[in-house]
Amino acid sequence: MSRARLLPIVLIAAVLLAATSTSANAKHRQAEIVSPADRTQAPRSGQVRVVIDGNGIPRSSLLVELVTGKGRSRRERDLTGQLQVSDGSLVTELEAGDLVPGRSEIRLGERRGRHGVRRLDKARFSWEPSIDEVTAGRCDVLDPSRCLLPFPNDRFTEADAASDTGRRLSLDAASMPANTAGSAIDPSEWNRNDGFSPGSLVITFVPGIDLVATGVAPVTDIGRSLDRRSPIVLLDADTGERHPFWAELDADASGSEDQGLLIRPAVNLEEGHRYVVALRDLRSADGAILPAGRPFALYRDGIPTYLSALEERRPHMESMFRTLRRAGVRRSDLYLAWDFTVASEQNLAGRLLHIRDDAFASLQGAAPDFSVTGVEDFPDPVAEPQLRRRVSGTFSVPSYLTGTGAPGSRFTVGPDDLPVRNGDLEASFICNVPRSVVGPGGAVAPARLGVYGHGLLGGNGEVNAGNVQDMAVEHNFVFCATNWIGMASEDIGNAVAILGNFSLFPTLADRVQQGILNTLFLGRLMVHASGLAASPAFSLGTPEVPVLDRSDLFYDGNSQGAIIGGAATAVAQDWTRAVLGVPGMNYSTLLNRSVDFDTYALIFEPAYPDPLDRQLVLSLVQMLWDRAEANGYAHHMTDDPYPGTPAHDVLLHVAFSDHQVANVTAEVEARTIGAAARQPALAPGRHSDVEPLWRIPAIPAYPYDGSAVVYWDSGNPPPPPTNIAPRDGEDPHEKPRRQPAARLQKSAFLRTGGAVVDTCGGVPCLAP
Repeated sequence: MSRARLLPIVLIAAVLLAATSTSANAKHRQAEIVSPADRTQAPRSGQVRVVIDGNGIPRSSLLVELVTGKGRSRRERDLTGQLQVSDGSLVTELEAGDLVPGRSEIRLGERRGRHGVRRLDKARFSWEPSIDEVTAGRCDVLDPSRCLLPFPNDRFTEADAASDTGRRLSLDAASMPANTAGSAIDPSEWNRNDGFSPGSLVITFVPGIDLVATGVAPVTDIGRSLDRRSPIVLLDADTGERHPFWAELDADASGSEDQGLLIRPAVNLEEGHRYVVALRDLRSADGAILPAGRPFALYRDGIPTYLSALEERRPHMESMFRTLRRAGVRRSDLYLAWDFTVASEQNLAGRLLHIRDDAFASLQGAAPDFSVTGVEDFPDPVAEPQLRRRVSGTFSVPSYLTGTGAPGSRFTVGPDDLPVRNGDLEASFICNVPRSVVGPGGAVAPARLGVYGHGLLGGNGEVNAGNVQDMAVEHNFVFCATNWIGMASEDIGNAVAILGNFSLFPTLADRVQQGILNTLFLGRLMVHASGLAASPAFSLGTPEVPVLDRSDLFYDGNSQGAIIGGAATAVAQDWTRAVLGVPGMNYSTLLNRSVDFDTYALIFEPAYPDPLDRQLVLSLVQMLWDRAEANGYAHHMTDDPYPGTPAHDVLLHVAFSDHQVANVTAEVEARTIGAAARQPALAPGRHSDVEPLWRIPAIPAYPYDGSAVVYWDSGNPPPPPTNIAPRDGEDPHEKPRRQPAARLQKSAFLRTGGAVVDTCGGVPCLAP
């Protein structure tokens, strides 16, 4: 047959084959569920649109069912009768009242008379009205009260093989607390962190909890936190050991509907370790057990969902439950549990250590450049019995801040995430030479050298205070001071701006670190042969000779000078002994417990009116404040020094029931740095704790070679057992430094080969 005659036959066959195929497909094509898609999450509203494509099957033959629940709660409901025709499909709408939380299923079948129902399709979905599926990817569903609760939380970190902890924060800007102007905190600087604060303020919200009925360890009974059946467990997941803490409800909140549960470590957490927080057997005031929230129960009880943000976390939660089980915490008892990783040593101190090492290397063994700008003599001992000469001036320090380094400036950061030098800045100093350096006949007794650290948002002029002058003349010290820039009087305007918008907080943390470097440079200027001692301004007597004993250098700071001074001491290379007067650490604990914060709360609270948000802000900012105060450095302040840094001995002088710096923070600091306590610390009954100075060992004998904590009692009532400031009686904050016995004890400690001695005659130290 010719090709021309064959072509029409082939075309006809192809058409017949296509028609047969189409007819067969139509015959075997079955009805299907178009919506909801299989294995999906229903919206929180419970509104589910059911769309059926019948594909030619008579409507009377279709069966559409909704299956909810399981076991005895399983229910099957026929939806066929409520289907409506829309654009060629069969449609019905489900609402929240049609559903139950958990997995459900839409089933589609064809009725076959006596042969029952032929199953055609199914669509499985889950519905969890307690979970906002829109925000579940950036919030933690475990505590629906606030996006970032519970906090701190590894839910807000991601894997990072380049970090020392293997984690890196990944906070979403849309999840951060916002001020009343609608400006959310910019998380960029926080997201540089590889973990959370070693002194983390742990926050969650537990509706209806009664701490007494629950048996939670309060600040007055920290030892109870380690009881086998403690309802709150803070577990070091790396070691399996329980960590001591106390818990309290936020007394700063206006009512129970926004009163956070606050958990605070009683000794700082270990750097780089992962911790699990477990709450169990929580009770209301009538003793009833509080049921776990549905989001946590989904994990605890193994209830599956189709919410990807939740299911991706399930393997990690299962691992956490196994960790708790090994520690004796039963999964079935849990109300809530989560975990977080503490920042590494490098993350906490790396920036300050870097600028220290870089700046001092630039000196190449020389003294910092300086200029004496003022010399004031006091020749008349009657008119001025303490001071012989006051010297003021400036000195140059490498700057790592943007611009001129003025208030509000930030670190200039390089590609390695470390500060980069940006020229120099000029820091000011004031030094006071006591009358004691010049004896009868003009003989000079060179004075010991002390760097003095000033108080809250003050300045170097505090070195002129009477108690500092008393210490200088009684014990022959020359004290010099510079400003703690970042938290000096010149920074008050920036501090006020921060309180209204915490996106600005990195400016404080960065500038305080520069201020610590300035203080270290002042110390080098004091002990270097080509430093202050080379200036005629520091020579007196007949004949004139230098009045500075450069053989050693010491540190003495009060209040903020103790809080920031603890960080400075931890990184100091030129002094190894420090007195921290009325000390503390961890501003997330300090602020609510200080009368000093009353003024600043007038700005902070209107800007962030929600009490839970305010506590969350304090926990967040502590992560950056750690870089600039003792809390971030306490583990290395004494006997575990940083590389290239000597060990230090530290003496803590605490004013009992201090209105400005909370005693409890000084005790946390004492435990963390390994200080021993002078006993008897207080008269019996004065301290309100079940076991006063819990796990702070007593000094075994005098003189004592090591770090110590000493209480000075002015007779005030004990501090409140919650996060509010003491207000009864006269504020004892400045009284310890005014006591001759306290100054004598400091003098015995602040000397080469010094030690802690008892200057109170074996009874409690008093500071009337």
